[in-house]
Amino acid sequence: MKERTNEQWLMELRGANPDEALEDLYDLLVRGLRAALDTYGGGVEANVEDFAQEALIRITGNLDSFRGESRFTTWAQKIATNVALTELKRRRWRDVSLQDLFARREAADRGPADTQLTPEQLAFQNMVLGQLRRIVEEELTDRQREAVVAVILEGMPISEVARRMGTNQNALYKLLHDARRRLKRRMAAAGHSPKEVLAAFDEG
Repeated sequence: MKERTNEQWLMELRGANPDEALEDLYDLLVRGLRAALDTYGGGVEANVEDFAQEALIRITGNLDSFRGESRFTTWAQKIATNVALTELKRRRWRDVSLQDLFARREAADRGPADTQLTPEQLAFQNMVLGQLRRIVEEELTDRQREAVVAVILEGMPISEVARRMGTNQNALYKLLHDARRRLKRRMAAAGHSPKEVLAAFDEG
C-alpha cells in the first residue's frame, strides 16, 4: 500500500477512479480490526471483513466530516472499530428478551460481594441497595423500569433497547432521564446524596 497524506486520501476517494484507494483502505481496516478485536476470541475473525466493508461504506459516506485533526487512517480505523463493537454488542443481546433480563434481575441476589468491607460499610451498602430496589420496583413506571434494567443495570445498547421497546433513541433517552431524576429525588428524600451513595461503593 502506498503512503498517502490526508489530502491525498480524500482526493483519491472522491475522485473518478477511487478503486485503488478503496482497496488499500479496506486492507488497512481489515488489519486494524484483526488487531483491535484480537482479545474477543473465536468467531470474530470470520466477521472482520464484513465489519471492514460496512465501515468502508460509513467512511466514504462521511468524508466531509473528517476535520484533519488526526491522520485520516486513524480516523477511519476508529470508525471501523466502532462499527465492529456496536455489532458485537448487538449480537450479544440478540437472543435475550427484556423480560428475561427483568426476571434475572428480580431473582438475583443483590447483596454486596466485597468481603473487604467493614461491618458498618456492609450494612450501609445493604441499606442503600434495598432502598434502590424498592424505588425501582415501586416508583418507576413499567417502561422506566424496563429501560433502567436493560440499559443501566445490564448494559444493553440503547439502540437495541429502543428497537425492542418499539420506540426511538431520543424517546428512550428522555425515559431514562426521567427515571434517573426520580431515583435521585427519592434517594435524596431518604437522606442520601448522590455523593454519599457513590462513596458507599468506593473501592478505594
